[in-house]
Amino acid sequence: MPSRRSALTLLAGAGAALALGTPAAGARPAHTRPFGCYGSPSRRLDALTLYVDPLGRGDHTDVRSAVEAASGTGHTLVLAPGTYRGPVLVTAARAELTVIGASGDPRDTVVVHDNAAGTPRPDGSGPYGTSGSATVTVQAAGFTARDVTFANDWLRSDNPEYTGTQAVAIKVQGDRSAFHGCRFLGHQDTLYADSLALTAFARQYYRDCYVEGDVDFVFGRATAVFDRCHFRTLDRTDLAAAPYGFVFAPSTAGANPRGYLVLRSRVTSTAPDAYYKLARPWVPSSDPTAHPMLTVRDSHLGAGIDAVTPYGTMSAGFPWQDQRFAEYRNTGPGARVTVPGNRPQLTASEARAHTPADWLGDWRPRA
Repeated sequence: MPSRRSALTLLAGAGAALALGTPAAGARPAHTRPFGCYGSPSRRLDALTLYVDPLGRGDHTDVRSAVEAASGTGHTLVLAPGTYRGPVLVTAARAELTVIGASGDPRDTVVVHDNAAGTPRPDGSGPYGTSGSATVTVQAAGFTARDVTFANDWLRSDNPEYTGTQAVAIKVQGDRSAFHGCRFLGHQDTLYADSLALTAFARQYYRDCYVEGDVDFVFGRATAVFDRCHFRTLDRTDLAAAPYGFVFAPSTAGANPRGYLVLRSRVTSTAPDAYYKLARPWVPSSDPTAHPMLTVRDSHLGAGIDAVTPYGTMSAGFPWQDQRFAEYRNTGPGARVTVPGNRPQLTASEARAHTPADWLGDWRPRA
């Protein structure tokens, strides 16, 4: 019988196969060349390309050491299939770093760790906190990842004494950060799409990605576009009633005209119908002037989303109705407009200003 962590990965893999069109696990071909079409240490594509393989066939056996070796600008890390455990920090000095899962299937290449906000630091200085729990933290501008899974497999059920149950898979703070065909696995606070400072409007682009979780599992203050992504809400056995959680919790700075844009995407669920809210605004104590923004358009919202009251309020004094939440041309049972006052809709004219080009400005992510 697989462990709970293994079961998490297997369950998420099934969902990701649906989202990304990848073959079933049993049908994946054997990897005779660990770095696929991306060369090898003996056939290096260029001097800035490093190869990572847990079996020792590359320049490094773990991602952390490879990132540390990639000092300067413009490196590429090619990851052979495998599970890479341990926290990773991509500092601002490592700009334009690209990380590629060599097989082309994100289920094959997993970067994972298991810290939670409440996990005590080894030096006795206190718990890690939400940001410190992240498996991967990206501070560099121009970061790109392709076909990689980022995960945090800490589980509430294994640690019932914890009150700090946030467990981040990745915290992205750099401008011009792009993710193509990646998976983000966790429970609470899975994907932290953020910026380096309140005045830094970091642009991020997620294309053909899969994200799963339960509480606020896509959150932060970035200017982020989620294009053709699959968001999956998880069932919970620790709660007896709805709501189980929220998909989005943006904390957009008040001065930022653009927060989260979700388009051509879908939200599915393993939980009972209507047990999840689509979003709630996060106004953190560090920025009481935040004015969270979320637009969900041209997307399919499954039955797991509460169509009657799809939004909630996180903090008293900051009701969701005062925030910048809007929808446009969504479909599915979770998108039904049963109480118009609870489903703010863009007009066709307004929707023309809610596009990736408007969000990303002069930046065009590479396909």
